[in-house]
Amino acid sequence: MAAVKVAVIYYSSTGNTYQMAEAVAAGAREAGAEVRVRKVQELAPESAIAQNPAWKAHIEQTRNVPVASLDDLEWADAIILGTPSRFGTMASQLKQFIDTTGGLWFQGKLANKVAAGFVTASNAHGGQEATILSMYHTFYHWGCIVAAPGYTDQVMFAAGGNPYGASATGTDNGVTEQELAGARYMGRRVATVAGWVKSGSEARV
Repeated sequence: MAAVKVAVIYYSSTGNTYQMAEAVAAGAREAGAEVRVRKVQELAPESAIAQNPAWKAHIEQTRNVPVASLDDLEWADAIILGTPSRFGTMASQLKQFIDTTGGLWFQGKLANKVAAGFVTASNAHGGQEATILSMYHTFYHWGCIVAAPGYTDQVMFAAGGNPYGASATGTDNGVTEQELAGARYMGRRVATVAGWVKSGSEARV
């Protein structure tokens, strides 16, 4: 069986969600997956970005990260989306990308892919769970197989105990090692489950 293909697609303004995306990708690679890490297009005006030094610095530091395309979704066996919480839902930048997927959805090209989500917020009750669930609504419409981490490994308790997806309470110092460990575990889990699904699908051919 060919390696499982995992697309990690995220939006990050000041870098915490990007750190989580890299950890998720590392976990998927540990499980033997081929991984694409992609950021969605920034929509905020330059004037707004310029007023926040951390936001401006992060954009400069990640200019080499490719921008997500519909091809990345079609290519993948598994899709993992990441976003900061914005009032309990995903960032508009990620939502705009999702809103371009109607053609792939209509053709059934997103169905049966394994999926999960991760999130960051500035405080412990800043909408992490609600934001992940808002992403899962999209997965259900696409016909994906959601592989949430649940409590399938003790690392998730140390990472904050979020069963819906990897999450982090970001600070100016970034995310914690425990939170990154939870993200790596989720990447491994999604890649592993995608491997089971792909193996079963190929066996039916």
